[in-house]
Amino acid sequence: MVVLVVTWMARAGQEAEVATVFSKLTEESRKEPGCVMYQVHRHKTEPRRFFIYEQYKDDAALEAHRTAPHFLQYARKELPKVAERVEGNLFEPLG
Repeated sequence: MVVLVVTWMARAGQEAEVATVFSKLTEESRKEPGCVMYQVHRHKTEPRRFFIYEQYKDDAALEAHRTAPHFLQYARKELPKVAERVEGNLFEPLG
């Protein structure tokens, strides 16, 4: 299994648009055969900050996600117009 955690910061006044894009991306990403979990979180006291927790069966499943049409549309085209990617990290479980 591979885990990807990503933080995005909505541009000021664009929080609702970011949430809408993430809603669409979540719906489609969860349909991918290699996607184990895809969950977007919003910071409780900093509403512009979004945190995404993703789990995939393996590296190939993550790569399939990154090349999927919905990812290219929402994460590569639409999201950068209303938010900035702050950080992204890949993890793998111990043991």
